[in-house]
Amino acid sequence: MNRFRRMAQTVNKSFIPDLPKGGPLAEYRKRANFDWKDLKLIFEEEQTLKTKYRVWKLLEEDPLFTRSNTNLPTNESKRIAAMQMNHMANLNIVPDEVYNESITQRHKYLCAVNEALHAYSPSLSVKIALGVGLFNNALIAMGTERHQKYYKAAWNREIVTCLAITEVSHGSNTKRIRTTANYDPKTKEYIIHTPDFEAAKAWVGNLGKTATIALTFANLYTPDGESHGLHGFIVPIRDPKTLIAYPGVLVGDIGEKIGLNGIDNGFVMFNNYRIPHENLLNRTGDINEEGVYESVFSEPGKVLGAALESFSAGRIGIMQESVNTLAKAAVIAVRYSAVRKQFGPERDGEDIPIIEYQLHQWRIFPYLAAACVLRVSTFSLFESYMSAIERSQKDSNGFELLTQLVSELHALISSSKPHITWTARDAIQEAREACGGHGYLKASRLGDLRNDHDPSCTYEGDNNVLGQQASNWLVRQWENVESPVGTVDFLNRKDQMMKRTFNCVSKRWSFDHFEFALECYEWLLCHLIQKTTKLIGEEKSRGRNTFEARNNAQVYAARDLIRAYPEYYALRTFKERCSKPDVSKEIGVTLHTTYLIYAYWSLEKHMTSFYQGGFATGSAFADGVRKSLLEYCSQFKNVSVTVADALAPPDFALDSVIGKADGLLYENLQNEFMTNEGALERPRWWKDAVVKQQIKSKL
Repeated sequence: MNRFRRMAQTVNKSFIPDLPKGGPLAEYRKRANFDWKDLKLIFEEEQTLKTKYRVWKLLEEDPLFTRSNTNLPTNESKRIAAMQMNHMANLNIVPDEVYNESITQRHKYLCAVNEALHAYSPSLSVKIALGVGLFNNALIAMGTERHQKYYKAAWNREIVTCLAITEVSHGSNTKRIRTTANYDPKTKEYIIHTPDFEAAKAWVGNLGKTATIALTFANLYTPDGESHGLHGFIVPIRDPKTLIAYPGVLVGDIGEKIGLNGIDNGFVMFNNYRIPHENLLNRTGDINEEGVYESVFSEPGKVLGAALESFSAGRIGIMQESVNTLAKAAVIAVRYSAVRKQFGPERDGEDIPIIEYQLHQWRIFPYLAAACVLRVSTFSLFESYMSAIERSQKDSNGFELLTQLVSELHALISSSKPHITWTARDAIQEAREACGGHGYLKASRLGDLRNDHDPSCTYEGDNNVLGQQASNWLVRQWENVESPVGTVDFLNRKDQMMKRTFNCVSKRWSFDHFEFALECYEWLLCHLIQKTTKLIGEEKSRGRNTFEARNNAQVYAARDLIRAYPEYYALRTFKERCSKPDVSKEIGVTLHTTYLIYAYWSLEKHMTSFYQGGFATGSAFADGVRKSLLEYCSQFKNVSVTVADALAPPDFALDSVIGKADGLLYENLQNEFMTNEGALERPRWWKDAVVKQQIKSKL
């Protein structure tokens, strides 16, 4: 494997806490021929890791962040999350100098903080993301200088904010939002009104009990009755001193959810509620004092970049959080399987660790590999996203190219968010089952992971709806390629690509080469884009309109396409990471194996398309993919625990009784069994459980 080079420089790794010495996991740890800390620094930048460890240390040492060993009532969970959110300013986690950094460095720092918080408590992370990050991003995108006081107040935790977009009867289809904002030129106020319950803002994080300000989306009407579409408004909700709702505002909590119960999701209805003229976010349009709407597009490039920052930041944040969730599930499953022993080759012989079984490797190693690959690809996407933001802020030249760039990034984010959140969802379930009954214990944290991660598949854009947006962009590329990021450059050679077959590719590359999987994916994407485009065309030829044609091209066409696209991007970016000079020969071998496991695990899911499209005939291709997957899973066994260590947060954040770094599975379970609240006590309700002696009738 001479394609990998020695590390170009040595990094001081002392800031990364050491793992426990010895223990049941030592047997597998010593099989790796590289330092797990070096691998950790391949997956994440040094400064990012330093920020995370600093945050985790601060939380672990603060009594307010001590975890409860029991299920808390919903209101108590909300109270604690609110207290923790208010206390964050006292910890100085985001020092003032961070805001003097470049926009990219500032975002990197804030993303690292968010990831660390999410690893500890998803509820706390989401509360802060909604109340500070997303609120301020939207304010930057749509507001002007007159709204800066809200920006600063949110950063300083002086106000609790939220974004009120979704309504009871409309979420993804924002064009059907029915909340109105009528301008009254006499009083120079906007009248915010909710026509009925179906138009109530709903599922708004932080709104249920604590928010004092809501950035609310409503349809703007001028006095002549003309609608100017959705606009954002700064709407006061509660008195910040008493948290009592203002007259004209009916606000409440939607109730207990499946997970994330530290977040007070709420609903609100407005009854002809008046707000000042300056509360309109007026970056793209405003109403003058006479009630005339004036559109402002003096710097279209900056407006476009701000819009990208506002609406994509949340999705990228979810992707980063979901990669961490995926990693946590995989870490727990791998550590457990290296210690848990069941059966063996000899009837009366010793049991062997379940990690030795092929079926178990096939179940969990692809998710461990996916956590590695998707961590790298998400970071690469983040850098492309930030590059576009910086470009939009410099000047408005090259607006057409910037438009293409934003469109491509939107498609990539809109397909990657579903792919990553679905992969994490499936990983959690597989890990739960792979850990047997112990995985069902609440203290394993797999149940909490599942419940807290689940809404990621829905909020900030429903996965299936986002996928349709991505497929629309991909279909447009078939006739005219506009790919400044380069994710579909291969479409410029589509005629050549469509002539590829398995026989052609296998003569050029062996199954163990990076390029083999990439060339398979390029054919697959060409095939699926052509198939989807053709299907839409056929539907239109039958008299269907565009809406109906696209609707009838989703299953087995567009949906398969938006799964393959982010997989291909992930593999390309991971390959690029493997070639950088800080990758040693020893780590390079493991990264190569990781790549191949993820590649063939992913390719196997598209086997029907490969055969239907004529890429392969006979069994050689399918047999090769499956054989390779099993072979590389077997090779991965000896480094899997070390790879898991490189992905794992400290035990404080992982918080799993069956996934601790010391590997003392049974000692930790014993402690959990013996010390959980009331474990060894007779219950207060014992009399209700005693079987009553039946009195027999004498008759």
